[in-house]
Amino acid sequence: MDEKKIFEDMINILRPYVKDPALLDNVSMETHILDDLKVNSARLVDVIIKCEDVFGIEIDDDDADEIRTVGDAVRVIKEKLS
Repeated sequence: MDEKKIFEDMINILRPYVKDPALLDNVSMETHILDDLKVNSARLVDVIIKCEDVFGIEIDDDDADEIRTVGDAVRVIKEKLS
């Protein structure tokens, strides 16, 4: 799966957890999930679990701790899929 597809899927995964949908309009790989999208840390756990389900992967705690930006999530998912 290519990075662009993972990125698009990540936006769809994040959609229900972002309080203001307009924040998703200008998302980039550098967008910080907690600060820029206002997803709280408890919801970030839900996002990671949803990623595991959607992509059929397992994200361990060490990898989850590295996920701060959308790009971090895409990178971790891409690594797990390879």
